[in-house]
Amino acid sequence: MVFDMAGTTVKDSNNVHEALRKALQRAGFYFTDEEVNPYMGIPKPLAIKYLLAQRPTAKHLIEDEDFIQEIHKDFVGEMLLFYRQSQEVMEKPFASEVFKTLKSKGIKVALDTGFSREIANAITHRLGWDKGDLIDFSVTSDEVANGRPYPDLIFKAMEIAGITDSQEVAKVGDTASDLQEGTAAGCKFVIGITTGAFSRETLEKEPHTHLVGDLREILPIVLA
Repeated sequence: MVFDMAGTTVKDSNNVHEALRKALQRAGFYFTDEEVNPYMGIPKPLAIKYLLAQRPTAKHLIEDEDFIQEIHKDFVGEMLLFYRQSQEVMEKPFASEVFKTLKSKGIKVALDTGFSREIANAITHRLGWDKGDLIDFSVTSDEVANGRPYPDLIFKAMEIAGITDSQEVAKVGDTASDLQEGTAAGCKFVIGITTGAFSRETLEKEPHTHLVGDLREILPIVLA
């Protein structure tokens, strides 16, 4: 089982949107949540480039890697501050319960994310997921050649888990890029959860095998 983090297993009240908007605004470019939302789930340096490409005055900057990395560094700082200190940081309902149940059935539990390793580690440490046996491992977008919607994160997870057949893999996420990633990897189950960044109506338009309203609904699907 490969689970997304923010919006899927980790509570997100537009916190990622806000951090990305703030970083862009400090660089001189204003975006709304609605403009940022389509790029949730993908590697954040790429999201920054896609957003800047929408502004005629910024198009020439998308090839300036130093400029992109400066904005991304600002975003990472915002996210680290949030995940280390905010009282809002908590897991989504039933996440630990679902992890434990899957593990008890001999299913490996992995996290994958459009975040960098630094942010992912801050999250798992804050939630205590880096201790005990709730999850087996995580894979981050800066550890693969291509982030979502490409299948590299899932293929990396399969490699770590020693799995060669993607029909033995299920992917769960709350964004269009999550579902596209799972489909591209050939996962047996591609499950969208409708309590994150994207509405059920939007996720229905993406390739998937199932849509669920909370994490518990995953169990009868994968354990049937």
